[in-house]
Amino acid sequence: MLVRNRMTPDPYTVQASASINTLIGLMREKHLRKVPVLDGNKLVGIVTEKDIERVSPSKATTLSVHEIHYLLSKLTVAEAMTKNPITCSPDEYIEDAALLMRQNRVNSLIVVEEGKILGIVTESDLFDALIDMMGGRIPGNKFVLKVDNVPGILERLGRVIAARGTNISHFSMVQGGETAMLYVRTASTIDPQIVREALEGEGFEIADVRIRR
Repeated sequence: MLVRNRMTPDPYTVQASASINTLIGLMREKHLRKVPVLDGNKLVGIVTEKDIERVSPSKATTLSVHEIHYLLSKLTVAEAMTKNPITCSPDEYIEDAALLMRQNRVNSLIVVEEGKILGIVTESDLFDALIDMMGGRIPGNKFVLKVDNVPGILERLGRVIAARGTNISHFSMVQGGETAMLYVRTASTIDPQIVREALEGEGFEIADVRIRR
């Protein structure tokens, strides 16, 4: 699955020279938590709610609302933004985008292609992708198997399940040296006990079975 399939396309942007008040108005009106910052057509930063809080007067200030508004009107987005934001290609795989976020300790990436901003992808987008890839939103029977990490194990698994008249709808594997954990989801139209008995009959070790109606 690619980032372009999960990103929010054509995100709102703000110019670096705009005032913080202008940015606050945009974020409130469009319900935004972060906004890419441009200098002309060039991406130069990203600004978040936390950035705005950082440059705003403390809540304990004795300034009046009018004075606070005046101060924020004099501050520019460039003074609050994080420079050189982390970007990725729209053709990046989502797991690579997740790794990039993790390595750089950010919760979003600006999606850029040939110098043009195409979208923005966030942790929430990646969580949604994970849920869909694992079939978390649909009914099904989930089997967690502990298996030997050897060639042919997936072919054996598929053959056993197919012989019971059903199919694997979602699958993932986590390797751990000589063993691996398989997360297998089948359709809810078959009795999970039938599949369980078939798998155990073939020597598969079942760590857990869950049913989602």
